[in-house]
Amino acid sequence: MRAQCLRTPETTPVRNVAFFHGRVSTRHVNHTALMRDRIDSPEGRAQYAQRFATVEPVFANLRANKRLDRFTLRGRAKVDTQWKLYCLVHNIEKLANNGYAA
Repeated sequence: MRAQCLRTPETTPVRNVAFFHGRVSTRHVNHTALMRDRIDSPEGRAQYAQRFATVEPVFANLRANKRLDRFTLRGRAKVDTQWKLYCLVHNIEKLANNGYAA
């Protein structure tokens, strides 16, 4: 069968084959329902409430107030630099609003 399946069976290394024993589950996993169940649990609600208090306002400020809807530069290094600049401006603004800038 190797000669029928491979162009050069004499030089092609042996390939690994996996054998599955038992039945494979035909039930499709609904990832949306799984996430909904995780978020609706008491622990998930607590984590999601924490997220609103810590992370979401930062992105909302950068997007709405600073107008960072998309990056204006190309390339990973330039985008990283632009992102760090926006984060720096956000943190300096937080310090200034809390009275640390004299």
